[in-house]
Amino acid sequence: MKILLIGDINGKIGRLAVAKILPKIKKRENPDLIIANADNAAHGNGVTESSLKELVGAGVDYFTNGDHAFDRLKQLSVYDKFPIIRPANYSPRAPGKGFAIINFKKKKILLINLIGRTFMKNDYECPFHKIDEILAKFAKQNLSGIIIDVHAEATSEKITLGHYVDGRVSAVVGTHTHVMTADHKITDQGTAYITDIGMVGADEECIGVDKENIIKTFLTQIKYPHVIPEKGSAIFNAVLIDINTKSTKAKSIKPIIEFVNIK
Repeated sequence: MKILLIGDINGKIGRLAVAKILPKIKKRENPDLIIANADNAAHGNGVTESSLKELVGAGVDYFTNGDHAFDRLKQLSVYDKFPIIRPANYSPRAPGKGFAIINFKKKKILLINLIGRTFMKNDYECPFHKIDEILAKFAKQNLSGIIIDVHAEATSEKITLGHYVDGRVSAVVGTHTHVMTADHKITDQGTAYITDIGMVGADEECIGVDKENIIKTFLTQIKYPHVIPEKGSAIFNAVLIDINTKSTKAKSIKPIIEFVNIK
């Protein structure tokens, strides 16, 4: 089973890039399931019904999230209306769920979303304890694969979590930093891993944000507004993971990097 995992979709330019590039990738790679991180989909901060409708229309099957999951308090109903999860180690009182079973052709894929704690703004629950809890919950189910999206700032935290669940899950992919890392691999125990998938958004800027204000911030120590360009060169980052659904082990992981001009 081939699963395409798309990095953080950043703003309108990211959504338009998905709409332009994803059909070509589907035709070329023929993925069975498409999952995307939507933490920055609505102008860099969280999601809205309209942004999710746009991405579902472009071909995304399921969404993960991150530290902006609840930035838009008037949009919390999306967790009841759309195929989207939020990090499982948020408070249990938060809306939505941190994992989901995705059914595809009599196969069950367990999708889990976690958020890191190092350098992050909130005091989230421990992702290591939470993943043990979730895996124990589904231990007796006949799963075809288990995918974890770890939305975290520190590479060390993602790498450590990858080691912690090695051999117990099909894949661990990192999101949040918007820069694709070059450490994709299949471990000896059959887990696909990459520290960060990257993003879909404005290229030639500062991780998807207009570079001029970011440069001003560094030069002056004054925080200037983050502006996300809506036109220009865009980058599309994703990984394609092939899973043996009988063993739940990963067979391969392939980085995908595409560019498109959004007018």
